[in-house]
This record gives sequence, structure tokens and C-alpha cells, in this order.
Amino acid sequence: MKDFFADLHVHIGRSSQGKEIKRATAANLTFENIARESYYRKGVEVIGVVDCISPHVLEDIDKLLESGQLREKPGGGLEYRGSQIIIPGAEIESHQPSGGSAHSLCFFPTLDTLKRFSTSMSKHMRNIYSNSSVSRLTAQELFRAVEDYGGVLIPAHAFTPHKSFYGSCCKSLLELFDEKSFEKIPAIELGLSADSEMASQLSELDGKAFLSNSDAHSLPKIGREYNIIRMEEASFEELVMALKNENGRRIELNCGMNPKLGKYHRTYCNRCEKILEGEPPVLQCPVSSRHPVVVGVRDRLELIKDRKGPHMEGRPRYRYQVPLEFIPGVGPKTLDRLIEHFGSEMKVLHSAGFEELCRVVGVKTGELILKAREGLLEIGAGGGGRYGVVEV
Repeated sequence: MKDFFADLHVHIGRSSQGKEIKRATAANLTFENIARESYYRKGVEVIGVVDCISPHVLEDIDKLLESGQLREKPGGGLEYRGSQIIIPGAEIESHQPSGGSAHSLCFFPTLDTLKRFSTSMSKHMRNIYSNSSVSRLTAQELFRAVEDYGGVLIPAHAFTPHKSFYGSCCKSLLELFDEKSFEKIPAIELGLSADSEMASQLSELDGKAFLSNSDAHSLPKIGREYNIIRMEEASFEELVMALKNENGRRIELNCGMNPKLGKYHRTYCNRCEKILEGEPPVLQCPVSSRHPVVVGVRDRLELIKDRKGPHMEGRPRYRYQVPLEFIPGVGPKTLDRLIEHFGSEMKVLHSAGFEELCRVVGVKTGELILKAREGLLEIGAGGGGRYGVVEV
């Protein structure tokens, strides 16, 4: 068995020919650039790339296969240049008749099943060439479509106020999925504004793995949250076993941002343009109940949880991880210097010695990196689409 760094939610911005794949993402976020950046600079060994059902992206994958830069692994997944392992999939938006929409991560065992799923989904989308994420399906219908092609469905950023199951659709997943389907969902994605202790206050999630992923919309954001997963090798089949905690495969550690750094941790008033302080749940602005607010993840969980406190028995530890770019003093040039010296961001975050850090970036920045690694930095909470901040 071996431990792998894995980030299973990275978006594609453009195809290699410049075709727009997803709006509000970086233009250099191509399939091949993601593979290169995540492995050589980030040190993330397993990367889940969504938006791969776009016909433009499927063309890019075929070209890389023909050139020999990619090859399909027997257990599922794509191996890039003999090193990086890519699990191709999609993030699909489903809609409920009662209102609300939510995103799900969908991954498939082979490229053939991914292509057939793409063809099938084109019947449920307005134009899969211009938007390969928004469907007309309900959550239950989407689950059945994914299952028909041997895939797995994982609720994405499950608690955020926009486009998530618990944040904007339901108090329980059993409101949207039948019992058999619910049992087959192996994991949920926590999102940047929640951690394992917060999510474990929902008893229906007992037995489901928690994932910490970046939801990256630009290359620098890859690996801002990730998981350490124990598997025999990196492949789709091994990953599914790890999510189900089977045959010694398992998630060893969730490495995520302190939820306070997330964009939607606490309730935010759009009129007053500030985070609303107070014991959660805070659901309206104290100035006026008519002010529009974005309910924070922590506040939402206070409403829907059925436990008084966290229930972490049998779960891996959640390690608070401050991304290097959030640390004061670590700009692009400093980050390049760190990666050049230590080899990757993962090595800086996990194994770089304090004295050596100080030689490369100075004592002050070295101390901040060490405090970030140990979860000792003070964090100002984020909300309403604005990140939290590291307070020095």
C-alpha cells in the first residue's frame, strides 16, 4: 500500500484550441496544463479533472492518447507521461422540481464509459458544446444516469449556499435520493467552508467518506485542499475502494483550509456588505430583516444538524491547511523559489525543515509557514463570496 496526494475537483477553462469549456475559469486551465501543474509544481499525484464530458475536452484527451503522452490504466484512470494519474469526470448541475439546484462530481471507470455518458447527457443539456455542466435532470435521475455507465456520484461542496444539496436544496439527502441510491453514494465533498467535525454532526453521513478538494478555477488553486489516500496503486477502481474503506484502502487524512478561510463560512449581508457576527445560526441582518443575506455554511449546519457535537469515530483526522498563497509574504516569486528549492508545494507543506525554510525565505516567512502547517495562525472568517484572511 502507498499513500497518494489526491485532489479530485479541478475544472477545465479552455480546450487546447481555445474553446471555452467553463466560464469564470482561467484561460490556461487546459487538460494538459492541469496534469503538468498538479504533478510537477504542486506534487499532487492523483487529480480528478471535471468538465471532461465536453466534446472539445474529449478531443484533447484523444490527441494525448494518440501521441503517447496519455495511456489508459487497466483499473481505470489516465496516466500522464508515466507519472500523473488523472481520474476524468464531470461536475453536473441537477435541478429539483420544488426548487434549488446542486452540483455533483461524477467519475467513470473508462474513457469509453465517459464518452458514452457524454453522448447520453447531450440529450439533457441545452448545448453540451457550450456548457457541459448544466442538465435538466433531477438529482435522482442524474444518479441513475451515472450508475448506468458504472460511475460514482459524489455531492460537490455539499453545504455551500449556492448550487449544493444541503446549502440550497434539502435538509437530508433522502429527500432527493431513494434509499438504495443514497446507500450507493460513497462520499461527499466538504467544500472550502466546512470541515469534517462540522459535517459529522449530520448522522445520515455516517459511513460516507468526506473529501477535501480544491474546486480549482485556476492553476494556482490546485491542491489548496486535498486528501492523502492509501491505495495499492492509483486508479479508478482503487479510488472507489478507498472511498468505501474496503480491503485496506482508505482516506488517511483530509488536508483542508480552516473553514473560516472559505468564502461562505458565516452569514453575510449584501446590503451592509459585512459578515454578521453572533452565535450561529445568524439568518438575518440585525439592521433590517429586509436586507438580503447569504447564509453561511456554519449557520446553515446549525439549522439542519441532528447532533449536538462532532462524531469523528472511525474518521480520518482533518488537518487544517493554509494554502501557501494565503500566507503573508508568500507572493508568486517567493512561491517559485520555494518550489524550485524543495521540489513541490506538498513538500513545502509536509516535509520542509524549519531551518531550511528560513534559509530560503527568511525567518519571518518561515515561521508563518510553520505556524500554518501546525494550525496556529489566527484566521478572520470569510462570507458572502469573500475569502477569510490570515491575521498577523
